[in-house]
Amino acid sequence: MPRFVDVALPIPLDRAFTYGLGELEACVGARVLVPFSGQKLMGIVVRVHDEAPVADDPSKPIEIKRVEQVLDDEALLSDELMELGRWIAAYYCAPLGETLRGMVPLMAEVKRHFVYRIGERGRAVLYEGAAKGSSLRSKLSADDQNREYAALNYLEAGDAVKAATIRSATGANKALLDGMVKKKWLVREAVAESRDARRVEMVAVLRDSQGLGIREQGLGGEGSGPRVQGPGPRAQGSEGDSVAVRGIEPEPEVPDAGHPDGAGAGENVDRVSGLEFRVSGLGPVSEGPVGQTPDGQIPAELSVAARRLPKLNENQLAVMAELAGCGGRELVRELRVRLERAGVPESTLGTLVKRGLVRLEEVAQSFSVSGLGAHGRRFAHEHRLNEAQTAALATIVAAMDKGGFAPHLLFGVTGSGKTAVYIAAIQQALDRGRSALLLVPEIGLTPGTAMHMVAAFGGEVALLHSQLTPDKRAEQWHRIRRGEARVVIGTRSAVFSPLTNLGLILVDEEHDGAYKQEETPRYHGRDVAVMRAKLAGCAVVLGSATPSLESWHNAERGRYARIDMLERVSNRPMPAVELVDMREEFRATGQEQIFSRKLLEETQATLDRGEQAIILLNRRGYSFVVMCRKCGEKMECENCAISLTYHKGQGSGIREQGLEGDVAPPGSRLECHYCGFKVGVPKACPHCTSEHLYFLGAGSQQGEERLAGLFPGARIGRMDRDTVRTRGDMERLLERLHSGEINLLVGTQMIAKGHDIHGVTFVGVVGADFALGLPDFRSAERVFQLLTQVSGRAGRGDLPGKVLVQTYQPAHYVHEFSQRHDFVGFAAREMYFRRAMKYPPLSVLANVLVQGETLEEVLGWSARIGRWLERKKFPGVRVLGPAPAPISRIKRIYRYHLLLKAEQRSRLGVLLKEFVPWLEAEEIPRRNVVVDVDAVHLM
Repeated sequence: MPRFVDVALPIPLDRAFTYGLGELEACVGARVLVPFSGQKLMGIVVRVHDEAPVADDPSKPIEIKRVEQVLDDEALLSDELMELGRWIAAYYCAPLGETLRGMVPLMAEVKRHFVYRIGERGRAVLYEGAAKGSSLRSKLSADDQNREYAALNYLEAGDAVKAATIRSATGANKALLDGMVKKKWLVREAVAESRDARRVEMVAVLRDSQGLGIREQGLGGEGSGPRVQGPGPRAQGSEGDSVAVRGIEPEPEVPDAGHPDGAGAGENVDRVSGLEFRVSGLGPVSEGPVGQTPDGQIPAELSVAARRLPKLNENQLAVMAELAGCGGRELVRELRVRLERAGVPESTLGTLVKRGLVRLEEVAQSFSVSGLGAHGRRFAHEHRLNEAQTAALATIVAAMDKGGFAPHLLFGVTGSGKTAVYIAAIQQALDRGRSALLLVPEIGLTPGTAMHMVAAFGGEVALLHSQLTPDKRAEQWHRIRRGEARVVIGTRSAVFSPLTNLGLILVDEEHDGAYKQEETPRYHGRDVAVMRAKLAGCAVVLGSATPSLESWHNAERGRYARIDMLERVSNRPMPAVELVDMREEFRATGQEQIFSRKLLEETQATLDRGEQAIILLNRRGYSFVVMCRKCGEKMECENCAISLTYHKGQGSGIREQGLEGDVAPPGSRLECHYCGFKVGVPKACPHCTSEHLYFLGAGSQQGEERLAGLFPGARIGRMDRDTVRTRGDMERLLERLHSGEINLLVGTQMIAKGHDIHGVTFVGVVGADFALGLPDFRSAERVFQLLTQVSGRAGRGDLPGKVLVQTYQPAHYVHEFSQRHDFVGFAAREMYFRRAMKYPPLSVLANVLVQGETLEEVLGWSARIGRWLERKKFPGVRVLGPAPAPISRIKRIYRYHLLLKAEQRSRLGVLLKEFVPWLEAEEIPRRNVVVDVDAVHLM
């Protein structure tokens, strides 16, 4: 049996660590808990062997620590995924442990907390205090000093104890304990332990026994409101039919004469807190024991049950009646809600459980992949494919049948029916006994896509993205691994889903920058999907109406097979695009306006026709700059080198551009969109105390307010990060939009892609071309993609669409080509500039970001890196910098960067292969130097 394992830990070190197994057994790809630097970490086993580590100095033998717990009996990561993880770590210069941690979204199954134990210094202080008393030099109050000594006394035995336990026993809070750690009186350790992450809930069930026929009324009839169905079978039959409640005989009451429900002979009516049920099969009620007939006899079939059941009070009878109406079982959370409305205490259910009349069962919680409905539209799989779609599907199926790695670029204009092709291709993969993976760039696109997938494939669909709770992600991940779900939809991290026998990978909107991860490991989801397809030997399809120039270049070179879908389905026309020159608008009106006259006219006409309109205003908040008119200073974040954005609260008293000195509405704030810092709106400039603050720029919040004033009859909605914070928020907003409840939608780029709303016939674009001025070589490409994608939301139904773009640069080539929906022409023009400046895809790029808490250390590290690169003179590699990053400080971290450009990837690889070990040799902390290979965002 192997004696050692090499474990990759989630720390910024490019190595694995060897641990002894002892009596445990582990395999490559399994999770283990191991001690590391005074704490317990979860790592992934990358090697199992019998080779004991050898010390460099024989006089100092290595102490081998042991694995404390093996969490998995078999590998969670297959050989294919382990190989993919190694490739990511090597290609993106990321530590293997941090890479593998991101591939296994099961942190819910490991519980981490901190414990405290007494240190040697603390023990000495304790004994010294016993002899001499408290120190007069301490800055703490006498009470806090007493709590410190109480904590030391409590921990004297040497056991590790949780902070909550210490606080309960001694009154010492976390701040006090952390202060004792700084003084080295206590030692704080991180502890990890496994936990059950199953999502379960309780169901109340009536006990099984020989039953009575009970007929419930008032629990589901007219006026009682809807009932939520529990996990068990509901009572069948028409209203008033008998429902079997076994083992329960309620204590009957004498009904009032002339009862309105007409209870007659043979029925006893029991009214409890407004709830009533009928016990069938009993004769007229008389004075005497429960269930007796007038002659004092108990029916034979009831005599046993009647003798053994306890007496029930009104509240207990109400619970029994409620359960009777649910077929004998109901979710506890639903039962509690309804009983609370009836005034029944929550403790009543517990009493019935203790008395053995109700039992509680544990069941798995339900999970909805998508909450959207079709709203009269046909689902994507119900459409008949047109000629272009059929040809695209045939190409993909031929690649699957041939077998092996087959990358394709699906270039289809907006509205060409790419989703229908995806679903048909997935069906072909499933028919061949294979699984399929569909990636989307943003969480906001998952509800609509998942709706079509669930309609086509039902329970075989799983969902993976970061807005699921840790428990839900773990549940979905295990469903995929067990083979219960063969179709996976998700964002970039879903590329690591544990699908077996993978037959097809689809990457929708492959151009989107959201596929690039902005934290370690900084992988690109699209490129990792291509590599996974290569390792799995399957087909991969990258789809987009505006492909990234990298993918387009690969197709032109023959590395990807290109599939074209150049017409909209049903021969629908592309929307007409019109430009509004905002310079001319200013000359004509004499004032700066958010919306041009033409845009307002078109919006009004659209609403008058009963159609829907979308307005893109790609900035969050109300105003994105707050400036002092007197001194010119901007309100900046205290943590970041960026202006604060004004978010308006509710109420009157608007402070915006042109209105000075008014009081900001309640709830108004200035917010940083990088670190989340918030501060109230000052009444005066903090630099010069002037009251003349000026609010510049318009965001989506201001756009919504202005549109509400201009179109009082419109049903307006807003889609941005402030209104859509959770998966449920997006689903509710899309539901309102699809149903027609919203007829005018304003928002940021979240509205621009992937949404298929047939009622939208007009799209207005406001201020989208400001990004052309950003210091990024991809700015023109991004603006073209945004304009094309948002234009594609118009005219997707039976009516033609129109797009109006407000711009201050109408002559820019981005507008020239976007107005004609000419991606091929734009790509040719943009590639001409990229070739001249040697930027990707005509070269390869890495951004080396140096960051730290002080400017001095960042400058020092940057200078040392710059001198090393200059001294080494790597052939074929050009170095730009070091220089301050465009945003030089984020979250109190100073940032400098160097750009590395090379015409050949192999030459950049040689540099990076030497660079990472050099950092370690120079003792420049690895966490302070980020190597972003194939960087997408350079800000």
